Amino acid sequence: MSEIRVRGIRPGSARIRSTTGAAAVALLNTALLTAALSACSGGHPSTAGAVAKEGGGHADGRPVTVTVTPHGTRAKPGEPVTVTAQDGTLTSVTVTDARGGHLAGGLSRDGRTWTSDRNAAPGTAYTVKAQTRTEEGTTGDADASFTTEAAGLVNKVDWRPGDATTVGVAQPISLVFDRPVHDKAAVERQLKVTTSNHTEGSWGWMKDWSGKDRVDWRPREYWRPGTRVTLDAQLNGTDSGTDGGWFVRDYHLRFTIGSQQIFKVDLDRKRLTVQRDGRAVRTVPVSGGTPGPETGSWRGTEVVMAKEGTIRMNSETVGLGKAYDQDVDYAMRLTWSGTYAHAAPWNAAYFGRANRSHGCIGMSDADARWLYENAHIGDPFEVTGAETKGTVAVNNGLGDWNVGWDDWRARSALR
Repeated sequence: MSEIRVRGIRPGSARIRSTTGAAAVALLNTALLTAALSACSGGHPSTAGAVAKEGGGHADGRPVTVTVTPHGTRAKPGEPVTVTAQDGTLTSVTVTDARGGHLAGGLSRDGRTWTSDRNAAPGTAYTVKAQTRTEEGTTGDADASFTTEAAGLVNKVDWRPGDATTVGVAQPISLVFDRPVHDKAAVERQLKVTTSNHTEGSWGWMKDWSGKDRVDWRPREYWRPGTRVTLDAQLNGTDSGTDGGWFVRDYHLRFTIGSQQIFKVDLDRKRLTVQRDGRAVRTVPVSGGTPGPETGSWRGTEVVMAKEGTIRMNSETVGLGKAYDQDVDYAMRLTWSGTYAHAAPWNAAYFGRANRSHGCIGMSDADARWLYENAHIGDPFEVTGAETKGTVAVNNGLGDWNVGWDDWRARSALR
């Protein structure tokens, strides 16, 4: 820890900076001497003591001791900054980094301890300024500085949706971490979701389709249209655990929920109905996946992840051999495993009649274009049908809605 003794003086009489070793002793002695002399009109010790006492100090000249942790030039990051006063109290404390950023914090009830709200970040130089008061009322100030050790490993975040976007009612907040997160509770504590209408929701952890750690926040039910959502991920200074590394920045995003638009896909009837604000606005014939464990369509709720336009689809990339290799138009991604809604004019004979695709939801060019132009990222596709091959997994795209609310909440690291 770093200790600074502050003589009973009036503000502005002396400033003491923390250091170490012999230099610290020399600086401290010089500073204390300066403090004693500047508090009186003459150099006689008894005069100095008398004047200090008149100003509210101790008759015996006992200083306030200020202790700062962390300390040193290679301090451990990931802990709050603590400033403690002995033989007096703290009246104010400011902690700033080299870029001028502030660590907010608060004083204890007895005024003897100040603790930062945030942890000290790795690879950061901090300056601490404290103002003190002795038990007799004499005031003084003190400075200290320390530098935290740089991060050996850094963890980064990829997130959905984008900042300042408008999304559909099924869009979760989804964070995928570049490195493993072993201390999930420590990370989740730093994630704060605020909504304009106090929406109930929860974080849920999973392994992403990529194999990386991922945490999503979803409401209990679909978002209410018009809801404004803010995520403050105050991760800078958080350790994600062994082999995971440190977070060295915060993340902030805001987005708005658009109209309630739901795509209901009935693969028994081979129909897709677009419901907007509870009213059917369009129904189109479709063809889903050919029944079977490899070619069947997934059932459950799939969320529009991206509108990719014209893409090249190759069956070898999804383990289906050489079944197809062609361009498709108006493609909207629904899962990581390769499920799309798209135009499929080569399958026109089966629209509304039979499921004969390799798992995607196919339709005519005209219908696919209309859906593509009217769909939003975050709109749900609710797929039902006896010929489907199973429920889409939670991590296969944004499949958060395919588990019940209680099961979802149980995925939180803070439950």
